[in-house]
Amino acid sequence: MNVFPTTMLLATDGSEEGKLATQTATELSKKTESEVHVVYVLPTPAQLIGHHLYSDEIRETLIGGAEREAEAFLKERADRIEADGGKVVETHLRSGNPDKEILRLAETLDVGLIVIGSRGLGAVSRALMGNVSDSVVRHAHCPVFVVRN
Repeated sequence: MNVFPTTMLLATDGSEEGKLATQTATELSKKTESEVHVVYVLPTPAQLIGHHLYSDEIRETLIGGAEREAEAFLKERADRIEADGGKVVETHLRSGNPDKEILRLAETLDVGLIVIGSRGLGAVSRALMGNVSDSVVRHAHCPVFVVRN
């Protein structure tokens, strides 16, 4: 009997900590035969390009470009996990507040583990800026594996 969760959610971005989280999820997937879902959360269109700074046509072009880059990033991460022996079930592109979107997807998929990187902000920075991994840990329905550099 395997007590390790059979499905995990890897929340990743382009950071060094995100790369380490990817490596960790890959190793866990290989060793436990767990399936991996990979999520990347884009900023909302308003966060990405401002509310009224650009025309609708320019906004659509910028948003479309960001989505294409994010899809390519997700495919590259999934391909890397597969090449290294992990098992990717699906990639997920979301837009919004990263912590809320990660938590929402984790609950929807009913994953048994969330793997996420953390930049290790100090107490003051965390209080001022918030911290995605801290919020995920506090509100997740399942265990969270936080990877630090």
